[in-house]
Amino acid sequence: MDFTSTRRTFALKMGSVLSALGLTAAAATRGMAQSSQDANAIRKLNAEGKPGGEKDVIMPVIVHNGLIYVSGIGAHDSRDQKEWTIESHTSMVMDKLKKMVEIGGGTMDTVLQANVFLVKIEHWDGMHKVFGTYFPHGGPARTTVAVAALPGDSLVEINCIAAVAHK
Repeated sequence: MDFTSTRRTFALKMGSVLSALGLTAAAATRGMAQSSQDANAIRKLNAEGKPGGEKDVIMPVIVHNGLIYVSGIGAHDSRDQKEWTIESHTSMVMDKLKKMVEIGGGTMDTVLQANVFLVKIEHWDGMHKVFGTYFPHGGPARTTVAVAALPGDSLVEINCIAAVAHK
């Protein structure tokens, strides 16, 4: 038997094996990259929990890396201003906030941090009493500040960051 043909045959066979292994490894790597991309994908959701469209400038819910970011939510009360109270506005806002957190896959127990904006710092006590009722197991880290005005003439606006609840 010729030594060069044996080496050539061996090289061809090894080349085929290595090539097949390389394709398999490349396919496996692509699959792992795809699943990690899916896990790290940024989901932008509207108030109904549907993916946002091209024309949506602000999305109320963003989910990324196990966190839910909820945009600032105000009361936007259509009643006569004489009927407005900080308690009613805080309840309206917190109900909407709860819905947005749930759309993102969390619960009020998974809210990690909240920012509260009040048009009058004197509203702090009323807001705080209502806010606390939404967190029977302890509330999130929170910052509260007074601002000159809020969109829609709301007395309060709140945004938050929550963790996606593990099932």
